[in-house]
Amino acid sequence: MSRLLCMLMLATTALTVSPAQAQSSVPASKEPTAKAARKKPVRKTHRIKKQAEKTDDSTIAANDDDDGAGQISIVGSTVTNFNCELGDKITVYTNPGDADHIAIRWKNRLHRLHKVPTTTGAIRFENRRYGLVWIDIPAKAMLLDSKKGEQLANECMDPAQAKVYAAEHKG
Repeated sequence: MSRLLCMLMLATTALTVSPAQAQSSVPASKEPTAKAARKKPVRKTHRIKKQAEKTDDSTIAANDDDDGAGQISIVGSTVTNFNCELGDKITVYTNPGDADHIAIRWKNRLHRLHKVPTTTGAIRFENRRYGLVWIDIPAKAMLLDSKKGEQLANECMDPAQAKVYAAEHKG
């Protein structure tokens, strides 16, 4: 009886092995992991946006915009560089003719953000598609990821804010 049971278990095990696994000469330790199999394929639109950013730094791809209004020119925009804690850097592009939008360069990528009204007096811009939130208060600014609920950059100061901070904390 035990012999029959062993043979039945061996037969069942042999049937559960796929033909690709049975013929594979790769040891089990070298086979792709489940994590590698779950990687999402790169979409063509992502590559197109990256190429556009590399070739023409004066526009922001429409896909970075919440309302899809087309390409936004940053030519003639006022540029403000922010130095953040941990060595992060953010460049903010503002256009005097459009107070409802800004563009930010974060980690070599341009994003367009739309102004959101606040009751606290803070200046808040966001891009819902990417979950980016830029909050600027008189003492500092910060970049948040609203999708993950975390800070991307904090203690960001432009040169004027840094000067005031240094004067207040001298001594």
